[in-house]
Parts: sequence; C-alpha cells; structure tokens
Amino acid sequence: MIGNGILAFAVIVVVVVFVYMSMRLQQKQEANHRFQEKYTLVLTKGFTGDSIRVLLNDSVLCNRRVTSEPLTLEVQRFAEHSALFIVDNVTEQLELFELSEQGGTFRFEKENGEVKLLSRQ
Repeated sequence: MIGNGILAFAVIVVVVVFVYMSMRLQQKQEANHRFQEKYTLVLTKGFTGDSIRVLLNDSVLCNRRVTSEPLTLEVQRFAEHSALFIVDNVTEQLELFELSEQGGTFRFEKENGEVKLLSRQ
C-alpha cells in the first residue's frame, strides 16, 4: 500500500513537471512572435478642429485636437486581431472598425458626425 502511494505521488510530480515545461515553452514562443504587417491610418476630411482619440485594441495611438488634415498614423501590428476605435472626446461617440490581418492603408472621412471607412489599400 505504501508502494502504491509513492508511485501515485511520483506520477503526479511527473505530470506537474511536464505541464510546467510546456507552459514555459509556449510563453517563449508567444514572446518571440512578431508581426510584420503595418497599419497606416489616414484621417482625410472632416476632422479638423475635433478633439479625438484613436485606439488600436486597448492602446491609445492619438489623443489630441486635429489641427490639420490629413492626419496620418502608422503603427506596427501587435496582436492577432485588431480593432480600431475612433472616439470624439466631446460627445464620447465611438466608431469601431475591424482591421484586416494583412495590414495596409486605411482612409477615414467624417461626414455629418459619422466616421466612414473610405478605402483600404
């Protein structure tokens, strides 16, 4: 009976060691993963004088008053999926756009208080 207890304990220790090793290996692979794609965001028309916030996922790219157009922002892709938020700081109106995984240039225009995605190149 004591032998069975020792054997069960040894099996539990081996399983814990293998789980720990696989988790460390997975974390190292994720840490080394870099995306090559770039996003170029161009706010072309209708934003002059507006106080806006531009966020990619949970990262703030820009939080200021637009003084001249076009406003161009370039950012390296850093996540598996990318969502772009354009927020009007005065009205707190939020516009959400899902960006492609291939990167590229995205052009936006504001018309009648609504932000529109014009084109993707």
